[in-house]
Amino acid sequence: MSETILSPARQLEMPEENTTERRRSSRFPIERELRYKTLNQRAEILAGNGKTLNISSSGVLFTSDHDLPVGTRLEVSISWPAQLNERCLLNLVARGRITRHTKGQLALQIQQYEFRTQSRPGKEK
Repeated sequence: MSETILSPARQLEMPEENTTERRRSSRFPIERELRYKTLNQRAEILAGNGKTLNISSSGVLFTSDHDLPVGTRLEVSISWPAQLNERCLLNLVARGRITRHTKGQLALQIQQYEFRTQSRPGKEK
């Protein structure tokens, strides 16, 4: 004998704001160390460090000491929390363009990415 439980319909309260979510991918609040450098062959290469604030399959928001203009091409290297075969540290290396900047933060649209193995501290030559 099966039993069916019906719950009363609930009215969900929606915020009054009329905002449209333009992101195609869910963002995850992951804070990881990050290094970045510009990819412009005609200008001086700028490099810096920061921390990710959130990340998705199509973009990353991170802190930055540089206020780079929209359209700037960057390569970022993010210290990844998972390890290869439970013992090899990984970096997520992504390339793309800056789509937004605010004081101390940059948003990068990822155009290509790859995982690279990372040398352990003290093992670099």
